Amino acid sequence: MSEIRAKTPLWFWILSVIGLLWFAMGAFDYTATQLRLDFYMSSFTEEQLAYFYGFPAWYEATWAISVWGAVAGAVLLLMRKKAASLMFLISLISFVIGAIYSYGFTNAMEMMGGIGSVIFSAVIFLSILGYFWLARWASTRGILR
Repeated sequence: MSEIRAKTPLWFWILSVIGLLWFAMGAFDYTATQLRLDFYMSSFTEEQLAYFYGFPAWYEATWAISVWGAVAGAVLLLMRKKAASLMFLISLISFVIGAIYSYGFTNAMEMMGGIGSVIFSAVIFLSILGYFWLARWASTRGILR
């Protein structure tokens, strides 16, 4: 029996590629920080480096899950797989846990330059949420299988 599939609109592909590029930048930031790459970390102050290198292991795990979950979600969108929704949801939950810790229990705002860091975190949150909604919508329309 043949399966009826919706035609994938061009805008869906464009948004999926943009999402992959956006979330890949987060993956680069995570990887460069974890590997302590000199060319990347040299732009931070000693205090900021001590802050980054002092993260507890569970926080680093939430950061990794958030970053790589979003990358996986974007790849799954490009593959037109329904599992993209789940990956973005996992990423979103991990991001929220990390943000609550960062802004509620550390001096993240002070270390990262004030309100700008909160705004950037809000942009990341809205990006993950938006791609979660996109994946859910595409699933209900038959674009994802």
